[in-house]
Amino acid sequence: MIDNMSKLVKSLRIDNLINGSFKPSSSERRQPIYDPGAGEEIGFVPFSTKEEVKDAIGAAEAAYDKWSKIPVPDRIQYLFRLKNEMESHKDQLARSITLNHGKTISEAEGELERAIQNVESAISVAYTLYKGEYMPTVASGIDEMSERVPLGVFASINPFNFPIMVPFWFIPYALVLGNTIVVKPSEITPLGMFMVGEIFQKVFPPGVVNIVNGAKEVVDELLSNPSIKGITFVGSTNVAKYIYKTASENGKKVSASGGAKNFAVVMPDAKLEQTVANLIPSFFGNAGQRCLANANLVAVGGVYDELKRKFIEASKRLVVGYGFDRGTDIGPLVTESAKNRVQGYIEKGIEEGAKLVLDGRNVRVPDYPKGFYLGPTIFDEVSPDMVIAKEEIFGPVANIMRVESIEEAIELINRSRYGNAASIFTTSGVVARKFASEVIAGNIGVNVAVAQPMAFFPFGGMKESFFGVLHPQIETVNFYTDRKIVIQRWF
Repeated sequence: MIDNMSKLVKSLRIDNLINGSFKPSSSERRQPIYDPGAGEEIGFVPFSTKEEVKDAIGAAEAAYDKWSKIPVPDRIQYLFRLKNEMESHKDQLARSITLNHGKTISEAEGELERAIQNVESAISVAYTLYKGEYMPTVASGIDEMSERVPLGVFASINPFNFPIMVPFWFIPYALVLGNTIVVKPSEITPLGMFMVGEIFQKVFPPGVVNIVNGAKEVVDELLSNPSIKGITFVGSTNVAKYIYKTASENGKKVSASGGAKNFAVVMPDAKLEQTVANLIPSFFGNAGQRCLANANLVAVGGVYDELKRKFIEASKRLVVGYGFDRGTDIGPLVTESAKNRVQGYIEKGIEEGAKLVLDGRNVRVPDYPKGFYLGPTIFDEVSPDMVIAKEEIFGPVANIMRVESIEEAIELINRSRYGNAASIFTTSGVVARKFASEVIAGNIGVNVAVAQPMAFFPFGGMKESFFGVLHPQIETVNFYTDRKIVIQRWF
């Protein structure tokens, strides 16, 4: 399949990867998967049974003993092969993302690059952070040491918007540290991980990585099964709360990333040409379907009029179209229901009295009339108490808000129940430092509109944007291991 992307047809079936083999689910429950740019079905994904989830967990458990005992330098070689295979199939993997998600092919290529960077980061972890500590003679004749040990089988539950990158915030770290894993892709965009599964099958021993497709029934089995030592999740806040509560009650480690409502603050001294050029993709890239997307554009003082004019003008120049067309700036929403939900928020904003200064609902892509397209949409005169200013829309919708001071902007951001990201554009180091110090958000951008951490930094999140202690990416070193303390004396 990975070498035959052009041959995908409507009969495409997404199978599970269990114990090194692809197996069709016996479940009669299934869901269509789409090419959202064309608005057409390309196949279906089954909702796997509890028994199939248990089979995947059992395979991971059986593989753990041997995998965890492989010497670290040898285990790293598997990740080098994983990296090489992903790089050699990068074009096909990127095309699978665009086909099933709709994002532009350049965005899909960027997603693959970020996924591969996490493999590289995990390799470095094995050489550095996996090492323990040792102190001789902590008392007379007694030495003490600490060592990191893997824990067993973990599960990863993933969102639709980055179908390959987000799983790779977790998978390579879990594996290089000696654990095995069960991965549940989004049932909306399972194609990417299905394709990566062929690489897993080629690179790793059977059972080390398992992929099970489905929805809530699969998730609930992962949350309750006693063989699962920990759960990672990325998605909406409501589901993150459910994951965090349920998994914790079942004695599991949990890292659950939730939703966002991100702010971009522009000061009067900002360099507007560069600022607007940075802001546009942060609001409308990936059709606004990312947890680091900016949603509220906050103009401070006298910058409001010129910022608004430049922002609207630049937004009008964006090209909405099919993701495989290199001239496209914004692809479709991932499903028709997602498009309808975002349109509902636009109607809500109008009802609330916000001024609709750019309406993306009437956009048309002539060659793809059935695609799930929305153009960039901008509201002006948005107040903080409006629904569109508070709730995560997850679409190409921007709200312009005006305040008179940096203090007012910070207070506005900190009132939000979310704390994923916030950015400021200014030429003042004093203002930037105040913003970074006082804003309650996990990812801060200073003249950077998309504050996305590199793989070797944790992906931050505060308030209702994150539930747990240890964040994705590099911080999972502590998530996927525990410390064993050895105190020894020899007579």
